[in-house]
Amino acid sequence: MSLSDKDLENQENLTEGLHESSATATTKPKLSAATIIPVWIVLSSAVIIYNNYIYNTLNFKFPVFLVTWHLTFAAVGTRVLQRTTRLLDGAKEVHMTKEMFVKSILPIGVLFSGSLILSNTAYLYLSVSYIQMLKAFIPVAILLITWIARIDEPNKKLLIIVLMISSGVALASQGELRFNLVGFLIQAAAVAFEASRLVMIQVLLHNMKMDPLVSLHYYAPVCAGINLLFIPFTEGMAPIYELPRLGAAILLSNAAVAFLLNVAAVFLVGVGSGLVLTLAGVFKDILLISGSVLIFGSPITPLQVFGYSIALGGLILFKTSGGK
Repeated sequence: MSLSDKDLENQENLTEGLHESSATATTKPKLSAATIIPVWIVLSSAVIIYNNYIYNTLNFKFPVFLVTWHLTFAAVGTRVLQRTTRLLDGAKEVHMTKEMFVKSILPIGVLFSGSLILSNTAYLYLSVSYIQMLKAFIPVAILLITWIARIDEPNKKLLIIVLMISSGVALASQGELRFNLVGFLIQAAAVAFEASRLVMIQVLLHNMKMDPLVSLHYYAPVCAGINLLFIPFTEGMAPIYELPRLGAAILLSNAAVAFLLNVAAVFLVGVGSGLVLTLAGVFKDILLISGSVLIFGSPITPLQVFGYSIALGGLILFKTSGGK
């Protein structure tokens, strides 16, 4: 919900994290790549910038509450769309059983919830630009998990990709002027949760065809419920007391932008080749980093640009090779 990449992708996040699912065979309205890719880039960037604005400019430092609000909005929104449009016709092809829910949806939902909470919390400590650079490490984390679990075997090409991304992220971290160890560890944990979630989807749901909106339909209520259990122990009643200051307009528009990103993801799947979508994602990340510098004044150094360029090269290799 990518609310991630995901993410904020990897939700980008509920957002970017949902894009790994396959498109269903159900006929849906279609938009051209020239139309939907710019829309997706704008919405994906807007979600992250808007969330960061709420956390650090409006000083509403309650990421667990905000993520839970996004998920609740999405849970209601997907059910409204299911009854009023054909965008969720793919849900009819998913034969959900109690056993499948307990053994697949629930554990994946726990990882998804952890990924969303941690990745949003990182924005309290790190700049948008630096977090985007750290997210480039997700493919490496995925590969390491699959190798350790012996799901896949390492090869020379993948080792080169791991080396490229790892060294690039290390250089970007070395050049970060506002490095914060707590924020770095939180984002590292978010990467671990997101990578584990993606691997678990590959293992448990590889035969299921769920587009991003159908995935959101099932995961949003599960994750919202999990988050609600944590709020009393993490943020308590403080977010509720701050809501009048934040205002209904901010809350609704913020959740609506995040939800629209998931709707856009439905149209995005299948409009172009893997290379086109990968390059679109790279362009979005570059645009987001540039926007972070212009809007929030986040400094970036030449060393970070050099390191992130190396990491992006490895990321493109990983995506275009299909992770093999």
